[in-house]
Amino acid sequence: MKRRFFAVLRRLWRIVSTLFILWLCFACLLACTVYLYGSVDRKQPANVIIVLGAGLRRDGRPDLALTRRSQHAAQLWQQGYAPYVLCTGGQSEYVRRAEAAGCRDVLLANGVPDPAIVLEAQSRSTEENAIYAGDMMAARGWQSAVLVTDGFHLLRAAWIFGQRGVNVFPSPVAFSRVPAGWLGVYLAREILALHWQVFKGIFNLPNTYVGGL
Repeated sequence: MKRRFFAVLRRLWRIVSTLFILWLCFACLLACTVYLYGSVDRKQPANVIIVLGAGLRRDGRPDLALTRRSQHAAQLWQQGYAPYVLCTGGQSEYVRRAEAAGCRDVLLANGVPDPAIVLEAQSRSTEENAIYAGDMMAARGWQSAVLVTDGFHLLRAAWIFGQRGVNVFPSPVAFSRVPAGWLGVYLAREILALHWQVFKGIFNLPNTYVGGL
């Protein structure tokens, strides 16, 4: 009886181990796909440049991610890809200031005039970025946007905006601007976020907010 129990346990362990290895291979392939997609700039002239919010420091200043995204958007504006820049991102539980306002600070410091800046200060996640930015675009008659975010975030962001019917031309911040040692962490986070997005789609779950994903 005991021998049979351990035999079943070994078989179960082999099955679990095999499934884990297969998932690990899939996760590595997905990470490569995320990286490769985020390495290509697909920018085209559009009605607006959308900057996806990233975060603020506790003193209200833009963090490194929001700064580099906003600087990239400012460069695109200077190059004439769109007449307006739409900053997205609401308040977090730690900072009583919207990420969109931090984006605006960086844009102003990089030569984008205030009349060219539009704020969307409600969203707390990539999904909400797409919902609220899409609504604002529709209200203004804008039909296309250059979508600015970090390269590791680009695939999921473009997918979500596409699901919401927003026509975007993805333009990533270069991977070289991500602090050394952090790229692996961000890629792993994106793999988990993509799994969650697929899970939500399968079970038709409503829009959710999970740690700003």
